[in-house]
Amino acid sequence: IRELDINPLMADEAGAIALDARIVIEPVGSQPARYAHMAIHPYPSHLVSHMQLKDGTDIMLRPIRPEDAEIEVAFVHNLSPESRYMRFMQTLQELTPEMLVRFTQIDYDRELALVALTEQEGREVEIAVARYSMNPDGESCEFALVVADAWQRRGIGSRLLTMLMEGARNRGFRMIEGQVLAENAPMLTLVRRLGFRVERTPNSPGVYNVSRAL
Repeated sequence: IRELDINPLMADEAGAIALDARIVIEPVGSQPARYAHMAIHPYPSHLVSHMQLKDGTDIMLRPIRPEDAEIEVAFVHNLSPESRYMRFMQTLQELTPEMLVRFTQIDYDRELALVALTEQEGREVEIAVARYSMNPDGESCEFALVVADAWQRRGIGSRLLTMLMEGARNRGFRMIEGQVLAENAPMLTLVRRLGFRVERTPNSPGVYNVSRAL
């Protein structure tokens, strides 16, 4: 909307009445983000997809939703201590309420979280999650990825990270980056295979900075 003119506007003790109004609109220009013209971004249902593992297991891949809080808690709880440490770079037993809110209630304009789900005993079970969040420069984002121990080395992490990069590129980000512990050899192998640049952190020799132009 370029202009909005209400004239005349009659007001009295009974209320207000707009007798005439004029609205001037203009086309939405090209935007790097699908919903850049909206104040509140809708759930990105276009990112929902499926993959089938070599053993025939069907995996659903979709953006996380607020109602996924319960399966997110169970997912982190069931990770091995090593996997939790590789993801959070600290000793963590459970997600705090604040972390749970931040991880499941997503501002899709600034961040994205994709979960991998399978069905067990008639219930959805989270087996992996990848997410990015926008950096202060507005042109790059930082990612994180973790796959449940029993589901590693089956192509899920690679698929999720590829989808995450596509989502970041479509959002208009120019760079995706993250930090990986030196002992996390599977993750370092994955990011190298996907074209990331891997460099040691100057002040933290046990951490690698990984980055990839989008």
